[in-house]
Amino acid sequence: MFEKIFGELILIERVLAQPGGFNKPTSQPGGLNQPSPVTLPNPLRDIQTIEDLLERIVNYLMIIVIPLASIMIIWGAFQILFAGGNPEKVATGRRTVVYAAVGLAIILSASGIILVIKELLGAKF
Repeated sequence: MFEKIFGELILIERVLAQPGGFNKPTSQPGGLNQPSPVTLPNPLRDIQTIEDLLERIVNYLMIIVIPLASIMIIWGAFQILFAGGNPEKVATGRRTVVYAAVGLAIILSASGIILVIKELLGAKF
């Protein structure tokens, strides 16, 4: 067992030591090797208008909410399934499913809401 763990640690060390790994050293004057700085991309880089910002926010929310709502609907169904005839547990499961479905409907209709707001404000498409 010890050999297996030790072997996995050596494998991880070899993978991380490859060029382009997590801490790719850069040469500094004086012979010091420092890890290269980590840069984060700017998520607002290509946004020019408020409409672009709203669309970007809605798209990110859809990426997060759709899988989460699906999981919550399944969770509510399991709560109802395993309630064992207890009306409180059935009601809890039903509320979980309803709240997840309402949240999913709001996020799915968000694109339409943005279009309605654009039309009311007279924005050009």
